[in-house]
Amino acid sequence: MTNETPVQGENQRWWNGLTSYHWFVFAMASLAWLFDCLDQQIFILVRKDALKHLLPPGMDGSQIGVFSGYATSIFMIGWATGGLIFGSVGDWFGRAKTLTLTVLLYSVCTGLSAFSTGWLDFAIYRFITGLGVGGVFGLAVTLVADSLPAKSRSGALGTLQALSAVGNISSGLIYLVIGSLVESSVIEANSSWKVMFLIGALPAFMCVFLQMKLKEPEAWVKARKEGKITGVKFGSYAELLGDPTIRNNAMFGMLLCVAGIIGVWGIGFFAPDLVRDVITNNLTEQGLEPAQVAARASKLVAYNGIFQNVGAFIGMLTFTYVAQAIGRRKAFVLASIAAMVATIGYFQMFNGVKHLWMSAVMGMCQMSLFAGFAIYLPELFPMRLRSTGTSFCYNVGRYVAATGPFTMGKLQSQLAANATTSAERIDAFRDACSYMSVIFLLAIVAICFLPETKGKPLPE
Repeated sequence: MTNETPVQGENQRWWNGLTSYHWFVFAMASLAWLFDCLDQQIFILVRKDALKHLLPPGMDGSQIGVFSGYATSIFMIGWATGGLIFGSVGDWFGRAKTLTLTVLLYSVCTGLSAFSTGWLDFAIYRFITGLGVGGVFGLAVTLVADSLPAKSRSGALGTLQALSAVGNISSGLIYLVIGSLVESSVIEANSSWKVMFLIGALPAFMCVFLQMKLKEPEAWVKARKEGKITGVKFGSYAELLGDPTIRNNAMFGMLLCVAGIIGVWGIGFFAPDLVRDVITNNLTEQGLEPAQVAARASKLVAYNGIFQNVGAFIGMLTFTYVAQAIGRRKAFVLASIAAMVATIGYFQMFNGVKHLWMSAVMGMCQMSLFAGFAIYLPELFPMRLRSTGTSFCYNVGRYVAATGPFTMGKLQSQLAANATTSAERIDAFRDACSYMSVIFLLAIVAICFLPETKGKPLPE
């Protein structure tokens, strides 16, 4: 059942009138997701470096690329599984307590990734890290949605998602610092990826102690008590998929997320590979020594990630404003078209340092969709299923999205089957990413079957 009283003041400054405890909830939820994204991006930046040392000697770059796709897919399967488990637990046991548990899980296993001795244990650590990572998003956004005033909800959730880009930018800055330490021989090149994983684990682990002070939202506590008396089930997938309206929102919400997740994890987050290959070719043609080429290419890959996430930050704040102004559904349509065009343009046209600005444009367009997920998904489900439904949409789609890196790698291999030069292999990679960018149009199809929630209260 939904309260018919409209939400007032959504287009006003969302932070007006918040109490100190509201700010604490927002800060803890945002930090949980920020550090989560920092650890994700560290994995993206160092996965190939790690696999060069963890896979058997003699594997060439293309084979390492295939295993990089495998590692990403395993991570995303863990992510999806964790989302299913902890989303339900969050509705049944509590958002705040479960959020703290998931942050502890992903921070510890990110650190353990540094101690991997081979492909198998690295994959296991990535899977378990994914379990924790998968729980955080749904728990963080539902905690904020249920704790803050209705007029602040969409602005706070869009900002929470935008701050995830700060985590990604931080990982790029850490990567630059580690690269400088490698150049100055303070850190051995072979162990730089290990240092990255260890650094990524520390802030999240420290955050756990602050999050222990979080309280469960009053609305959830009241509803949970009433549910025990009336027999209403919290966190039940039978309930989620049994009611026709809720099931519709869950299934099409999942498809909406699949489009964005494949677009980013199956395409966008392979941008560092294109940048590294293009820059390496450019620098090699200039006659630089291999060590110089590797060092400069790594540095420019980090800059690329920073530009991409500065764009993401702007894009997510922009989506928040547009969704408040014209509605969630129209905002998703515009963002999906922009993401497809920007992604194809980037992978077809990026050709060197002078085009790094394109990374910001692609990041802005691709990641704007994720602000929509943070704002829109909690608005589709009642209190007893809000964490479950949000996590179902955002994470179950990752089972499908986990095929994205694998599919893209296989498509690239087929397109590059007759390639004899590095330039031809790069062109095959460009084409594979461009073909897959059509996936963003799936979001437009999905949104046609979902309700407009602008100005409406959360369903209860």
